[in-house]
Amino acid sequence: MTKKEKESVRTKAKMKLLSTQRYLEFAGVHDDTLLLKNGGIRAVLEVSSVNFNLKSEEEQNAIIYSYQRYLNALNFPVQILIKSRKLDIDLYLENLKEKMRHQQNELLKRQMAEYIEYIAKLVEYADIMEKKFFVIVPQNPPRAEKKSFMKSFWDKIHPDDKVEDIIRRRKEFKTLKNGLDERVNVVTTGLENCGLSVKKLDTQKTIELFYQSYNPQLAREEKLAPIDSYAMDKNPEDNLVES
Repeated sequence: MTKKEKESVRTKAKMKLLSTQRYLEFAGVHDDTLLLKNGGIRAVLEVSSVNFNLKSEEEQNAIIYSYQRYLNALNFPVQILIKSRKLDIDLYLENLKEKMRHQQNELLKRQMAEYIEYIAKLVEYADIMEKKFFVIVPQNPPRAEKKSFMKSFWDKIHPDDKVEDIIRRRKEFKTLKNGLDERVNVVTTGLENCGLSVKKLDTQKTIELFYQSYNPQLAREEKLAPIDSYAMDKNPEDNLVES
């Protein structure tokens, strides 16, 4: 293959990737917040689970009443996301290998090596899955909520992100973020009263969530580097990672 042909293949692959990104509804992640192309923003909260069946009847009733109060306190919509994926213990195994390298006792070192090999094969062949639970809290500008049917349809078939849209999102971000933080506090308090732990995903974790969702196989083989390793401008308003 000639140099010109190789460049043509790379260009077509790049254009194919860009054409796919055009149809994604989100534009980027900034300040631990997901930005949508329509101007809306989202906070992603990771929520722990509880084994309801192992609770006593009194505990079950308390959880139900607490959840009922949480729902009554909401005057805005939320989205509940349950994500199942193959268990990833790469970080756990790396920590074990690091400890094994510093182990002086040869017997313990050999046993650790056997244990690491056993766990790695068990997860690989048993196809062990893990579930994670998320609550997505929205905040939209009025212009995003008052779209006509024809306007929404036009945006679907012409999804290109315009420069003026990016500038408008940046100007609206601070005001919307204040309202979003208030909603996050309401959701967090309500779920914690149900006995659940709630953690808001930061920028790194939010990017990883989408990376793993759209690239499940690749995400297991190639981990994302910390966002601090990427070049960023000093002005926070210029750090919007727009697609």
